[in-house]
Amino acid sequence: MKALRYILLLLLVLIIGFSIYIAVQPNSFKVERSRTMKAPNAVVYNNIIDFKNWAAWSSWVEADPEMKITLPEKTKGVGGSYSWVDENGIGTMKTVATTPSTSITQEMQIGDFPSSDIAWSLKPNEDGTTEVTWTITGKDLPFGFKAFATIMGGMDKQIGPHYERSLEKLDSLLVADMQRYNVEIKGITEYGGGFYLYKTTNANSSNISAKMGENFGAIMQFMGQHGLKQSGMPLTVYNEMAETVIMSNGIPVNERVEIPTDSDVSIGFMPKMKALKTTLTGNYTNLPKAWEATMKHLAEQGLEQSDIKPFEIYTTDPGNYPNPADWKTEIYIPLKE
Repeated sequence: MKALRYILLLLLVLIIGFSIYIAVQPNSFKVERSRTMKAPNAVVYNNIIDFKNWAAWSSWVEADPEMKITLPEKTKGVGGSYSWVDENGIGTMKTVATTPSTSITQEMQIGDFPSSDIAWSLKPNEDGTTEVTWTITGKDLPFGFKAFATIMGGMDKQIGPHYERSLEKLDSLLVADMQRYNVEIKGITEYGGGFYLYKTTNANSSNISAKMGENFGAIMQFMGQHGLKQSGMPLTVYNEMAETVIMSNGIPVNERVEIPTDSDVSIGFMPKMKALKTTLTGNYTNLPKAWEATMKHLAEQGLEQSDIKPFEIYTTDPGNYPNPADWKTEIYIPLKE
């Protein structure tokens, strides 16, 4: 009996000591992880802001495939939410504030525990990548929550590895998605033609994108100086397609305009024609594959190219479509009648 009394007394001392230890633990917590994503900040933001995308990169879903996720009608933007049920009970997440492409603030509730604040910070880097920081904080923690956290090794140990894995998966998913592309041979179509302002230059595979950017920028500056309005999407006429490309980058206008004699911008006219049309949906880096498919189809169908030079039209503005997988380019091979 004496031994039992000592054991009970020892247990009581341990319980009191543990209770005191828990009571003096901080009443708040913060867990934060960062990763450099190989994607523009707008692409990262567009994925995170819609909860319907989260299951694809959530480390918690990866660890518990039996987790039941419920998506309401609104999952995107402020007021968007989702909920889940797993071995720990019921959880909900809701977006409460955003700054497009820059930050997202959310609120998470798990069971009867106090709600936690979630924050995302997206900072663009000069090389096109994005520094993503994901933070969760909690405050006014009750004794039971602090006891649970202490027993489980602390909130950083519980949440940190999941944040790291989730960010890793999100990065891989975004990179793969940006590489998505599709080439579709549309067949013979009729192109309406019209006037366009252009600049001609030569380029190679290493500098063609930069040369295009310079030419389009110069043409837009010329149009602004002379009060001219764009009537269609930018295009490139390929005067010669070899190791060195000779190209004319142009922007359509409604009518012929007088060009000052000292200007390096010229006016051209594209006649109405029949052409073989191909559409590339995806990054411009996939254009060689689209051209290869187009020329193969031209040969297989016995179609004969006319004297009019082939051209591309860039039907989407990358400024409005941050994900290269959404860019659309039309290729036209003018045909003999």
